[in-house]
Amino acid sequence: MTEESATATTRDRLLLAAAQVLHESGDRTASTRAICARAGVQAPTLYHHFGSKQGLIDAVIRHGFEQYLESDRPAGEPVDPMEAIRDGWDRHVRFGLDHPGFYALLYGRVVRGRPCAITSPALGRLTELLERAARAGRLRVPPAEAAAQLLAANVGVTLSLIAQPEDHTDPALSRDVREAVLAAVCVSSDYPPPAAPVFAGAAAAVALAAALDDDSELTAGETALLRELLQRLAASAWRGHA
Repeated sequence: MTEESATATTRDRLLLAAAQVLHESGDRTASTRAICARAGVQAPTLYHHFGSKQGLIDAVIRHGFEQYLESDRPAGEPVDPMEAIRDGWDRHVRFGLDHPGFYALLYGRVVRGRPCAITSPALGRLTELLERAARAGRLRVPPAEAAAQLLAANVGVTLSLIAQPEDHTDPALSRDVREAVLAAVCVSSDYPPPAAPVFAGAAAAVALAAALDDDSELTAGETALLRELLQRLAASAWRGHA
């Protein structure tokens, strides 16, 4: 075995041991001694590979979330961005219910004012889908704003369902909140007049803002100003209707 492969094997053993100890502990804590004993190494080896016990735990969380992201885009993903968002929401909830301890580690250690580097890829993927929806005239708020609202609701619903007894988990809660949030950020052909023109105008402004890019004949400053004006128009149109 080469030195490189031995290093990889030791690192993987530590990751697996930490994941197992965290899962078995129940209270989301793990001692350095227990992890090292499970991996068959001494504490200095852990510090050599991860710097600290927290560095190892962060690596476990990151590895687990990467596995979730890999499964978050299955073959045959719906072409329609709204259906893809619905599917992503449902997979997110299932992932939390299947891995409640890991999910609590993932979203339970929040530091005010510090975005989570581990979960940011999920937010980025959601924003990409919403940008497609915006360019198609289907959003009434900017994609970044819609993504923040959807992810906040998705995480909140998942944590709420995890807190419910296993034999009394209410799947309707997830579906109802999902559709309520989508209705709040999206334009639907189901809206009756006279609301429909208002929603259509807001969606058109958001769509044009999303379609702006740096390759246009406008300067960067003009593009930024136009995007801001369009977003303000969309917001004022909605507030005026409400």
